[in-house]
Amino acid sequence: MFRFLRHLRRADVVAAPFPEPWREQLAASVPLWDAMSDEEHTKLEKLVQIFLAEKTFEGAGGLELTDSMRAVIAGRACLLVLHRVDLDDPLYPDLSSIVVYPGAYRAKGARRAAGGVAIVQDEERLGESSMQGVVVLSWDAVRQGSANPHDGQDVVLHEFAHQLDAEDGVMDGAPALHARGKYAAWAHALKPEYDALVAATERGQATDIRDYGAKNPAEFFAVVTELFFEKPAELQARHPELYAQLVSFYAMDPA
Repeated sequence: MFRFLRHLRRADVVAAPFPEPWREQLAASVPLWDAMSDEEHTKLEKLVQIFLAEKTFEGAGGLELTDSMRAVIAGRACLLVLHRVDLDDPLYPDLSSIVVYPGAYRAKGARRAAGGVAIVQDEERLGESSMQGVVVLSWDAVRQGSANPHDGQDVVLHEFAHQLDAEDGVMDGAPALHARGKYAAWAHALKPEYDALVAATERGQATDIRDYGAKNPAEFFAVVTELFFEKPAELQARHPELYAQLVSFYAMDPA
């Protein structure tokens, strides 16, 4: 019943012509666009239309959001679920709002000091994803990711990977895999890679996986998601078991 009602609500949305300026924005900013089929382009465009119709965007810090800016963000958010959802499925069901600042912004952050004492302080951020249905982004960081969709870093892919991670109720680097046997394979592939990154980071050793992923398993999943979509061939060659798990999760093989 819920699926049928969603279909009715979305029918007019996806029937509307997709604006050509948005299509040009997607072509310039979405990783893998040139390698995608016409069917994939069409589905991604429809997901973008649904996303824009169902999610609330808010400009913060004086930023005036345009439809084109919303489409740029939606395009990369929907790329993550291109082969994970059908047009009648829930689309980021726990997400309600995307807040966009013009540049880096400051927010309260907590860290653990010696003895387990929590220290709360202001932090400068480019993005964050909460369990309360909000993603916050810096438009400067979004544009930087758009400018080079093959550098392995993209704040939109990163923060929306966190949203997928959180769909099982906890943001821990192990998203909902919907089969008990898959969790063992996931841990077998990702934990050694995470541990190796942590060890290399502690030694000050350069790595092909960004050292921010050593912060915790949730950040590791978000960082390798960026690589999966922007540098898939390199990730596959250097970390084949990790890459195979991401292929299974995202239901696509970008390499």
